[in-house]
Amino acid sequence: MKVVELELPGVLLIQPKLFGDARGFFFESYNAERYAEAGIPLEFVQDNISRSGKGTLRGLHFQEPQAQGKLVQVLSGAVYDVAVDVRKGSPTFGRWVGTELNDENRHQLWVPPGFAHGFCVLSGSADFAYKCTALYAPQFEGAVRWDDPDLGIRWPIEHPTLSEKDAAAPRLKDAPNLPVYRHA
Repeated sequence: MKVVELELPGVLLIQPKLFGDARGFFFESYNAERYAEAGIPLEFVQDNISRSGKGTLRGLHFQEPQAQGKLVQVLSGAVYDVAVDVRKGSPTFGRWVGTELNDENRHQLWVPPGFAHGFCVLSGSADFAYKCTALYAPQFEGAVRWDDPDLGIRWPIEHPTLSEKDAAAPRLKDAPNLPVYRHA
């Protein structure tokens, strides 16, 4: 597998080695030893899968306390996936990175704890998988508005389908309970 650190320190694009022939394909989607060597030494405690239709935007979500690191990938379809540094005091606070994940490139994105995460669906539908380092705790869930002008995320969609919660999310500057940056 190839691991590329994106513009935000700690956010990793993982490109698994695909083996394919006339029968289909095979790839190793997770191996604790290899991922630890790549800088993801955390234990995963929860897996989630969502299905969303074209134009759906989910996010930008984070959890504090009990921050979740997320290893995400598309099982079918295509999404534009975004990570935003929401750690107060971080040198990259409010910066974001985005990449396309799809069922052809089979790329994965590592979103470290302390980052908000979201994606929008580019294909007719998309099945999306998350491996999480902490259990979902709705009482600690936070969100940042997908179209916060201070973030300036260049989503490839203008009028997404949103949940009521995501539509009502605050701007980053108004978001309560943001995680705090801890120097390494």
